[in-house]
Amino acid sequence: MEKRHLGRTGLRVSRLGLGTMTWGRDTDEHEAAEQLKVFVDAGGTLVDTADVYADGGAEYLLSRLTDTLIPRSELVIATKAGSTPDSDRRFDTSRGRMLAALDASLRRLGTDYVDLWQVHAYDPATPTEETLHTLDLAVSSGRARYVGVSNFSGWQLAKAAAWQLGHPGRVPLAGTQMEYSLLQRGIEREVLPAALDAGVGVLASSPIGRGVLTGKYRHGVPPESRGASPHLTGFVQPYLGERSRRIVDALATAADGLASSPLAVALAWVLDRPGVASALVGARTAAQLTATLSVEALTLPGEIRGALDDVSAPLHRYPDQGWTEL
Repeated sequence: MEKRHLGRTGLRVSRLGLGTMTWGRDTDEHEAAEQLKVFVDAGGTLVDTADVYADGGAEYLLSRLTDTLIPRSELVIATKAGSTPDSDRRFDTSRGRMLAALDASLRRLGTDYVDLWQVHAYDPATPTEETLHTLDLAVSSGRARYVGVSNFSGWQLAKAAAWQLGHPGRVPLAGTQMEYSLLQRGIEREVLPAALDAGVGVLASSPIGRGVLTGKYRHGVPPESRGASPHLTGFVQPYLGERSRRIVDALATAADGLASSPLAVALAWVLDRPGVASALVGARTAAQLTATLSVEALTLPGEIRGALDDVSAPLHRYPDQGWTEL
């Protein structure tokens, strides 16, 4: 599997990353082990998790597998901190909260360091410079090799990246993790231009539209799908509307013409986008993951890429990047 640098840093990540959002909850240890083995055998290195996935269970499960199945040194482990279970404050990126969360993640992961530590989301209640100083402390203490952010808007990312670049001794942001797919192109308005300008790599999450771009929801919600899961039905539902159906139909037509699958075509589209270092994929089974990893063999012709661009194009209104309407 191809390796790419994450932004303007020396960190190299596999072109596809393995997401673990369902590990420890919907995905048990046996299935997680099968998926991780398939992923590593295919040349994958980047495994993305977070301290809130299964309330820490995903990190703990990953540690069990690095103890018994895959050596820690063969993986690029990325985790996130900043989300809270408090309904009154969804995110807390204060220095004390973040450093405590990092220490807890390291204990669950059974490692002295993470390769990439990310701020899970922007916290308006904490000064940005305090949060960013926390990232510096994580690197200077050896607990994180590289740092990044997740779910930051364009101005938030630009501010954070400029702060780190403008002060000698601070650690530049390596990446920003954002949802990006044919069904969700919102980052093209401001986030992607900001990332490209600052040299921050993009980790594309949900690149197959939360599973909808596989085409399996075209005729209803399959009983074994994430859309039928009590934990994830709200995650999938926003992408089951009429606009999504048009995009999925066009994707299916493109896949038929390429003798490929809608999943592979959707992933290839994301991986070809400027600034994208890796796309994070999750699967219910190892067999599904194997099919997903086959995207390495697919290159989209320009005509098909252009047709998919057109059918999924987001509306840019003033003052968005490239606006055409007031």
